[in-house]
Amino acid sequence: MTTAPPAPDATAGGAVAPRMTKRQINEALTGLMMGIFVSILASTVVANALPRVISDLGGSQSVYTWVVTAELLAMTATVPLWGKLADLYNQKLLIQLSLSLFVVGSLLAGFAPNSEVLIASRVVQGIGAGGLTALVQVVMAAIIPPRELGRYSGIFGAVFATGTVAGPLIGGVLVDTDWLGWRWTFFFGVPFALLAIVLLQKTLSLPTVGRRVKVDYLGAFLIMAGVSTLLIWVTLAGNTFAWASWWTAGLVTGGLVLIALALVVESRVEEPIIPLDIFRSRTVSLSTLASLLVGVAMFGSTVFLSQYFQLSLGKSPTEAGLLSLPMIFGLMVSSTIAGALITKTGKWKVYLVAGAAIMIAGLGLLSTIGAGTSLWVLGAEMAVLGVGVGLLMQNLVLAAQNDVPAHELGAATSVLSFFRSLGGSVGVSVLGAILANRVAGNIEDQLGPAAAAAPGGAGHGAVPDLSTLPPELLAVIQNAYGAATGDLFLVAIPFAVLTLIAVLFIKETPLKTTSGLDRLAEEGHQAPASPAVPH
Repeated sequence: MTTAPPAPDATAGGAVAPRMTKRQINEALTGLMMGIFVSILASTVVANALPRVISDLGGSQSVYTWVVTAELLAMTATVPLWGKLADLYNQKLLIQLSLSLFVVGSLLAGFAPNSEVLIASRVVQGIGAGGLTALVQVVMAAIIPPRELGRYSGIFGAVFATGTVAGPLIGGVLVDTDWLGWRWTFFFGVPFALLAIVLLQKTLSLPTVGRRVKVDYLGAFLIMAGVSTLLIWVTLAGNTFAWASWWTAGLVTGGLVLIALALVVESRVEEPIIPLDIFRSRTVSLSTLASLLVGVAMFGSTVFLSQYFQLSLGKSPTEAGLLSLPMIFGLMVSSTIAGALITKTGKWKVYLVAGAAIMIAGLGLLSTIGAGTSLWVLGAEMAVLGVGVGLLMQNLVLAAQNDVPAHELGAATSVLSFFRSLGGSVGVSVLGAILANRVAGNIEDQLGPAAAAAPGGAGHGAVPDLSTLPPELLAVIQNAYGAATGDLFLVAIPFAVLTLIAVLFIKETPLKTTSGLDRLAEEGHQAPASPAVPH
């Protein structure tokens, strides 16, 4: 498609910023949404396929862990760097680079001949997914004013939820289809990523940022190394080694030292990866804290629902994916409606407060689930939690983006995404350890220590195969997992309460009516745009 050159826009700084038509914006947003969809799929689509993957490649339980962890570590640790690069270089080029890395990683994973190549490919996937996580929302803020961004943020939240919940369902269907198999869980996102690259090349018109600065690679290395060390600790603690162990002491100490060194570097360089001055804004600081807590409460608790559906309710992987639909429906509806209302009224804090309160209610309702919970009741409770998260998650990003200078949009957006992912990672690891302990305790209460520790998946830490268990033991296992999963939601409630407290103290300010590019020009950071050419 050939587009006409946009009309120049004279700004206070004398720069010229390109204007995109509404059609171009909508087409570009289609590419952006495809990008975020495939980045979320990278984390979720393999969930139900991993047992088959590891078995076919001859991997161990350690390999199972690292196939998940490698992608998560690479994604979380690189988000701040991508966000900073977005403030310094051409965002269109960066997001296409992210998509390209995702495609390369996906193809390598799909053709992986052994577990070592698979783990390495997941790192490449994670780096690409980290770029997409940070850059999609940065580009949205660059081309759409905050006042108009509400409705698009609602759509973004709906796509995010779709990828999160639909991933395991898609993965289960692919694995259960004989003529496809587990390798297609990695190939599935490639066409979407390629189409996104084409759409963005044709429709996204962004100027090259003319800021000649030295990238803070030392700070980036220290941040990634420190965060990766702590994530390795929370991922492996309770499985590979005990929480209270020398490994814990070493990894925690090493991670904190690296992060402390990163803070020293960030406070002294001209262009830090994470500008510490953005935390002088109360809105940014509280939004960051709330994002961390949402990650712990929401991702840390809901990730185990698929296991609950299969081990407590006896459902298949595909059925488990379908049972997650009420949560995604609640999230999609609430985020979309709230986004439209924010654009119409300009008011946004009420949705943060309502979202946090409803999230507390949803977690409280789900804390009562067990092996005998009705599917109708369960679906209604999940929908309540989805509504709360839908009102909260993306609007935290909107609040922060509205409160920072345009030249720090990338850094602020990536910080919130980073802390949300970090909270999810910590929540999954810590709540996973709690789940294992509660399951073992529940089984021991029913069978006694000797019987619970016997082979067969009753209580020795392995995930049981329900098809091999006698009826009397099956009932014990199902009840144990049902009660333990309910306990996880109870543990998550305090984090949701802290989230509500944090958003209550956020000060509502009017949403700006100019896009990030226009604000950048007004601040004097925008170089003259290159002449528009047919794409």
